[in-house]
Amino acid sequence: MYNIRKFEAKDIFAVIKIASDTLTEKYSPSIFNYFYETYPDLFVIAELGQKIIGFIIGTEMNSKKSKILMLSVSEEYRNKNIATSLLNKFENTIIKKGIKEIELEVKTKNKKAIKFYQKNEYTIIEEIENYYLDGESAFIMKKNF
Repeated sequence: MYNIRKFEAKDIFAVIKIASDTLTEKYSPSIFNYFYETYPDLFVIAELGQKIIGFIIGTEMNSKKSKILMLSVSEEYRNKNIATSLLNKFENTIIKKGIKEIELEVKTKNKKAIKFYQKNEYTIIEEIENYYLDGESAFIMKKNF
């Protein structure tokens, strides 16, 4: 059984590897440290034994709104409700802070991610053309509590 917990500094290389392997955007390693230092409650990992198998990173935009920046699970551990567990932990943390809205961006071509978020009560509110570095468009998705 996997465990969901707050990110710790020792997890950084495993998280960077998962992000590099699974996300199409490439991120500077320093950004992970920034989010750990700035929003430690909103940087959560999933681990199986001692192995990091997924993570979620978010921010507080203001006292009413939060944003999910990254959510990823290693390919071999997908379809095991790990992403749902990470999302639930993130949402519960947000709710405890009194935040009423979560927003995120997802590539319009990423049908699996869109379906996942819709299953978790997120709705598409807008499309932004050429949002990503590769020129792909994004859907803005939102959930209110």
